[in-house]
Amino acid sequence: MEPLPPRVEELPGELKYIQYEHSLEAQYLPAIRALISKDLSEPYSIFVYRYFLYQWAHLCYMALNPLDDSLIGVVICKLEPHASHSPPTLRGYIAMLAVSASYRGHGIATALVRKAIDAMAARNADEIVLETEETNIPAMRLYERLGFLRSKKLHRYYLNGNSAYRLVLLLRKIDPDAATDLALDDADQLLPTPVPAPPVRTQAVG
Repeated sequence: MEPLPPRVEELPGELKYIQYEHSLEAQYLPAIRALISKDLSEPYSIFVYRYFLYQWAHLCYMALNPLDDSLIGVVICKLEPHASHSPPTLRGYIAMLAVSASYRGHGIATALVRKAIDAMAARNADEIVLETEETNIPAMRLYERLGFLRSKKLHRYYLNGNSAYRLVLLLRKIDPDAATDLALDDADQLLPTPVPAPPVRTQAVG
């Protein structure tokens, strides 16, 4: 396992937080893939990233170094109707979250998630969900500080055999008796690849 790079003790000025746009693909998609894949045991194909970024660019945010516009952190999300509630609800999904190891501990992940939550809430999301490995304590603490609750443990959820927790943030009151599924939904894994993609996970945070 490679040693962690030295931690940046002081940020290089005020970071730039920008919404992803399709025009930025050539500049930032390779960096997004590289940043996220560092913490993955099952790397995603480029089609997984494009699935999210093509359809929900407005729900994806990047943190950039103000000195050179290099990528420091990213959050990737989606928002879709969720049919397992009656009537159907709008469910946000935080698919990927990553911050460069050198910059963790400065609240960058929290800022990215807050921007994603605000963007989904502005588009009338009823709830936001995600899955994270049960061993990823920093991520669990981050989301719980933001109001997420653990709704279910998903045993052996990842291809490496690790289990996960599903976390839920309710933005609007939902009748619990109307919910038919609080576990993994097929829609959350619907990716345009010929081979089923590994479940999406959130990464180490900072």
